Amino acid sequence: MHFQKSAKIVFFTIFCPLFLFSQENKVDEKILSDDRLKLFDYSKKQNEESSSKLRKDWINPITFSYEKSKSDTNDTLKSAINISQPIFKSGGIYSAIKYANATFDYTKYDIEQQRKELIKEATTMLFNLHILDLNIKKNELLLKNAQIDVFTKKEQVLNGFIDTSTLDNAILDANVIKNNLADLYYEKDELVNNFENIASGEYTSFELPFLNLVDEQSFLKRNLELSKAKANVTKNDYFSDMTVAKYLPTVSFEANHTQYHQDKKEKLSNENIYSYGLSVSMPFDIRALNDIEVEKINYLSSKLNLKNSELEEKNYYKTKLSKLKMLENKKKIAQDDYKLYDSLLQVIVEEKNAELKTQSDVDILQNSQKIKSIELKIYELEKQIELLELYSKIS
Repeated sequence: MHFQKSAKIVFFTIFCPLFLFSQENKVDEKILSDDRLKLFDYSKKQNEESSSKLRKDWINPITFSYEKSKSDTNDTLKSAINISQPIFKSGGIYSAIKYANATFDYTKYDIEQQRKELIKEATTMLFNLHILDLNIKKNELLLKNAQIDVFTKKEQVLNGFIDTSTLDNAILDANVIKNNLADLYYEKDELVNNFENIASGEYTSFELPFLNLVDEQSFLKRNLELSKAKANVTKNDYFSDMTVAKYLPTVSFEANHTQYHQDKKEKLSNENIYSYGLSVSMPFDIRALNDIEVEKINYLSSKLNLKNSELEEKNYYKTKLSKLKMLENKKKIAQDDYKLYDSLLQVIVEEKNAELKTQSDVDILQNSQKIKSIELKIYELEKQIELLELYSKIS
């Protein structure tokens, strides 16, 4: 029968394709508007410049001064260049450079995390807009069935087979669906506006991405939160070393050039004084031990935070697996219902052809089967949203 052939085509379309036709379509940052992407580019550039500046913080500036003074006997005009540059800080210079590198890594992961979070937000809205479209179609089919039910019960009331309360309940059920549709239309408009706040185009212009499940080992290895936590441990470790070095001996190179300018008979004569050498300094600060201990505790705290983050991310992955399993179970139930409607339809169509059933009976079952096909698509999109949550956490 033509109907049986169509049902098989619909069945194949539901169970196989959503993945077959979109496997190469990955989550893309181009979903974000140019202005949003530029902000991340600026953040990256700012991180590069800040880190470059931090790597040079151990280098002291060269000081230039120009002085003119007057007295009763003569006027003095002089200029001076002073250099006082640490060349050994008990490991502090090495730690300062390493600290700058670790700070760069930490901020880099933080920026990437923010970028991924915004991409996830936009893509989640994209999925939810398509889910809303499917839910609107689903409720429109439910409304058709409800209207058929109202029409049937109205005929039964007029023929005296049932009382009016049964018809009244059917009308109320139809009105509930109408109200649900009104809510869905508003929810879609609101979500479209939120999507366009950060997206580079209308939601209909984007293809839905397809994501595969990443294994737990890769999820933890590429996890941005863990990478940031590790960089934070390294950063605090080097900063702790810098704090210790601050209270240890420092060897500095000292150089000074002073030039006196004197005006004699309208001719300029110069007198130059040069000095250079090495100096050793070491502060004695009563707060030194407290300062060192604070940074040591900060370092130990960051190590514990890393350990806690590893546990949290492992459990987060397990929770997502459980959610995916739950959605797969719901999908299996919907698949079984779809098959049941398929077999029932074949019988009802034959009985309708034999004038044992009405066209309304066929329409109700066809609509119910379409509803199940829509639910299957919704479950697939909900699974993709869960996979998107995992994607947003990895580099």
